[in-house]
Order: sequence, then C-alpha cells, then structure tokens
Amino acid sequence: MRKQSCLFLALSLAILAGCATTAPMAKSPDEYLKEGDSLSERGFYEDAVSQWRKVKESYPSPEIAAQVELKIADAQFRNESYIEAAASYEDFRKLHPTHEKAPYTLYRLALCHYKQITGIDTDQTPVKNAVTYFDAFLKQYPTSDLAKDAQEKLDDCRQKQVTYEVYVGRFYLRTDKYEAAITRLENALNNFPDAPLHDETLYYLGTAYIKSGDKARGRDTFNRLFKQYQFSKYVEKAKKVMESDY
Repeated sequence: MRKQSCLFLALSLAILAGCATTAPMAKSPDEYLKEGDSLSERGFYEDAVSQWRKVKESYPSPEIAAQVELKIADAQFRNESYIEAAASYEDFRKLHPTHEKAPYTLYRLALCHYKQITGIDTDQTPVKNAVTYFDAFLKQYPTSDLAKDAQEKLDDCRQKQVTYEVYVGRFYLRTDKYEAAITRLENALNNFPDAPLHDETLYYLGTAYIKSGDKARGRDTFNRLFKQYQFSKYVEKAKKVMESDY
C-alpha cells in the first residue's frame, strides 16, 4: 500500500512537471505589437486589436499604451467600425491631450462622423457632429497638413446641412404649409450664410412667400436671386412663378 502511494505521488509530480514545462511563456510587448501589425497588414483588424489590447493589459507602460491605443483606433477605422473608432480616438484625446498625434486624432474623429453620413432623408446627427469636429480641428490646428482636406469636408457638410433644410422646406411647401416652409428656408439662409448654391434656397423661399400671400417679400427674395445668381437655372423658374402667381 505504501509502494502504491509512493508511485501515485511520483506520477502526480511527473504530470505537474510536464504541465509546467509545456505552459506557454508570456510574450513581450514587442511580440504582441508585431503580431498585431502582421494581422492588421493582412486585413484581420479585429484579431489585430485583440493582440494590441494584450499589450495594454500586460504591460502598462504610458508610451506603449499610447502607441497601441492609436493602432486600435486606426484598425477600427480601416475596418469601417466608425462608431468604435470614434470612441477610441476620443478616448485617446482625453488621455493624451498634448500628444504629438492629438491633431491627427481630432481629424480622424471628425472623419469617423463624416463616414457615417448617408442620405438626406436619414438622421442628420453625423453631419452635425462632423461639422463640430472639423470646425474644432481647423480652429486648433489651422496650419496642419490636414487642414485643407478638413476645410473641404467641412464645406461639404455645411452644404449638406443647407440641402437638408431646403429639403424639409420643399416638403412643407408641397403640403401647403407655407409658414413652416418659410421658417425652415430662412433658417438655411441665416444659419449658413456662406454656403454655396443658395439659389435653390432663395427660389423656394420666394415661392413660399408669394403663395402665403406675402408678395412683396416674395418679390424681394426673387430680386436677390436674380442679382446674386443670374446664371442659375432657378432664375427662369422664379420668373414663371412671378408670371403665374404674383
């Protein structure tokens, strides 16, 4: 019986020793980083993010943490996971406000919202958010290499805002809700005075005024259209409205 106990003990120790020798060795931060980089280069972004997160979990170095946080955000962006990427870029900005990559992360944050913009008849929150962040970027980093692209996208977003206001104004005009149409179209002019292509806004606003019975303001609005956009296609349309309804 004693021999059996000794044999059992010896076998148990051998098994434990075997398990100890086969246990995986912890990897270095550099190994995790390289594995994540390799996966990302091959388009396996979620797997890459998983590897980079191991770096943060196992090796809490501020320098390495900032590096992998940015890699994670960029991988999420390339994977078109824009909501997750936006949150990651925002977290990076909060944690590292003076980091050399702070301008880049603010630009990318704006771009995440820009990439979520869809049709004119859908939620316009991404447009509004993109305007907010592109505007903030240009105010904080006006000399950045990314400023030109940010300005172009900001202009595009503002025109989308105007287009949406006109879209809603046209709906009210079609349904004979003239006061609502006037309010929406006036907002487009007042809130976005520098937006291009306000000829459409002026045309529908002038039409709404005339159909509501305010012909004097309708005439003044059309005169503004004729003066500022003399080659617009809406000039002839406005003249027809004047001929039929004024």
